[in-house]
Amino acid sequence: MLRVLSSWVQTELLVRAQRLLLCVLAAGPVPRHVAFVMDGNRRYARMNHKHVSQGHAEGYLALRRILEICLRLNIFCVSVYAFAIENFKRSPEEVGALMSLCQDKLLELCEHGDLLQEYGVRLNVIGRVERFPDDVQIAIERAQNLTKGNKRFILNICMPYASTDEITCSVETCVQSALDSNDFFISEKDIEKNLMTTLTGSPPLDIIVRTSGVKRVSDFFLWQSSENVQVQFCSAYWPDFGLFDFIPIILDYQRRAWSV
Repeated sequence: MLRVLSSWVQTELLVRAQRLLLCVLAAGPVPRHVAFVMDGNRRYARMNHKHVSQGHAEGYLALRRILEICLRLNIFCVSVYAFAIENFKRSPEEVGALMSLCQDKLLELCEHGDLLQEYGVRLNVIGRVERFPDDVQIAIERAQNLTKGNKRFILNICMPYASTDEITCSVETCVQSALDSNDFFISEKDIEKNLMTTLTGSPPLDIIVRTSGVKRVSDFFLWQSSENVQVQFCSAYWPDFGLFDFIPIILDYQRRAWSV
C-alpha cells in the first residue's frame, strides 16, 4: 500500500512540475504555428521488437502527448504530417493497418473528443482525402464536423499529403481564376492564399520539427517553410518524442525572438 502511495505521489509531483515548467515557458514568446514530421515509428518498432502497427499506434499516443504540451503552451496551431501520398506505395498490410488505426482513432475522437473539446481545438484534415477508403472518409467528416465550432486552437492532420501536390492544386486554382476573370497576373500572394493551410485558417509557420534524426523535410510544407521558419531535427523516434525533447526547441525559438 505504501509503495503504491509513494508511486502515486511521485507521479503527481512530476505532473505538477511539468505543468509549472510549461507555465513558465508560456510566459515568454511562443510560436503561433508548429509543424511536426512524425518520423521513426517503424524503426522504433523494430528497435523494440514490436510489430510495425504497434509502432504506429504508439506514435498516435505521442501525438496526443505532444498536442497537449503545445496546447498548454498556448501554441495556436499544430500541424502533423501523418500520411504522405507516397505512403500508398508501402505494403498493403502496412497501409491497411494505418487505415484501420486512422479510422479507429477518429471514431474514438467522435465518441469522446476529450482533449480537443476541453481545449477548444478545431480539427482539419489536409490532403487528398478522396483517396482514402470510404469508411475513413466518413470518420474524417464526422471528426471535422464535431470540432468545427471550436475556435481557440487548430490541429491540422496532413493525410494523404504532399507539399508539391498542395502547391500544384493552388496554382491550378489560380490559373482557373485568372481564366475566369481575364486577369492573367498571378502573384505569390495568390498562390499562398489558395494553399490548403491558408484555406483552413492556419497562421504562417514558425517552427517545423522532424524526429528520428533524418535531416530533410520530405515534401512537407515546402512553401510554408521557405522563409523565416525555424527548422529543427531531433534524434528521438516519434513515439519517444516528449516534453524534454521539445523544451530546447521552444527555448531556441524564444532566444531568437528576444535577440531580434
